[in-house]
Amino acid sequence: MPRSGALQPDWLRLANALIGNAEDAPAIEFLVGGLVVRALDSPVQLALAGNFSAAVRSAGGRRCLDSWRSVTLAPGEALHCGMLSPCRVGYLALLGICVPKQLGSASTYAPAGLGGLDGRWLSPGVRLQVGEGSAGEQMLRTAPLLDTAPIRVLLGPQEDYFTAASQACFLSEVYQVSSAADRMGMRLDGPMLRHRSDKGVEITSDATVPGSIQVPAQGQPIVLLADGQTAGGYPKIATVISADLPRLAALAPGQRIRFATVSVAAAELAARASAARLRALIADIVPLAAVGVLDLQAMYAANLVSGVVDACALDSAIWPATPAQEDWQNPRSSRNSPREKG
Repeated sequence: MPRSGALQPDWLRLANALIGNAEDAPAIEFLVGGLVVRALDSPVQLALAGNFSAAVRSAGGRRCLDSWRSVTLAPGEALHCGMLSPCRVGYLALLGICVPKQLGSASTYAPAGLGGLDGRWLSPGVRLQVGEGSAGEQMLRTAPLLDTAPIRVLLGPQEDYFTAASQACFLSEVYQVSSAADRMGMRLDGPMLRHRSDKGVEITSDATVPGSIQVPAQGQPIVLLADGQTAGGYPKIATVISADLPRLAALAPGQRIRFATVSVAAAELAARASAARLRALIADIVPLAAVGVLDLQAMYAANLVSGVVDACALDSAIWPATPAQEDWQNPRSSRNSPREKG
């Protein structure tokens, strides 16, 4: 049984923190195509995490939102989320979303029909039961930076199945995320990695983990992700460290990457540093009003005043117009009009 769960678990935790859920509460993960949700009979509180655009649409118009914030939808309003490169994954946390747990998890593993809503992906028209609350809208003071450094790996456990030239190529050349990428794995396009002739292209099936980089006979690496199988018969040239796997898993097709090898000790330090950065981001969540954020689109759509005045008009009942003001207000009848001279 694979681990399953979020491809980018830190973003899921941030989405939940923005709305006041437990960090490990269920949330919605959506990929490249985006997502649309609508509030039906009552207000719905939700939070957005990821590098994507969003807009709230209603009968009264449309207002755009940044991500990394929470927002409340009024009944009838719809939130439209779309993806922006270089990421392919985003998260929508809902206050008090209710789904049953299986094996201690609310995540969905669709190939086995487990978890989530009857073990299926969400489909158009699905209704979710959510909780009620009155928390104010919040945001991250500083959005997470998109790290473009090389993806760090531990070599092995079968790096000796590859030629020395292929091992060097793997660590020096650029690879590109292919369109063959889902929650199970990510195929990379790039230089072919050649197996040693005396070792072969297969092994006796052994354990795999999220981050294992398998290389089948055709020589293109495949990175296993959250829904990846737990055993496999292809040699594994390396394993992505846990601190870097989420940012690799979130990359959209076409993004280019490099790999760099590190020690086990360095991987452990990176994991602790990643956890510390997440804690710092959560501690930096603030109310929208605290940083002076104005929702300009909402203000444009609102009727903020009950009347309209003309700043150029004069109220003669209070300030009688002077001759000069009369000329300015009605230049065609002015005694100084050039057309009436000589």
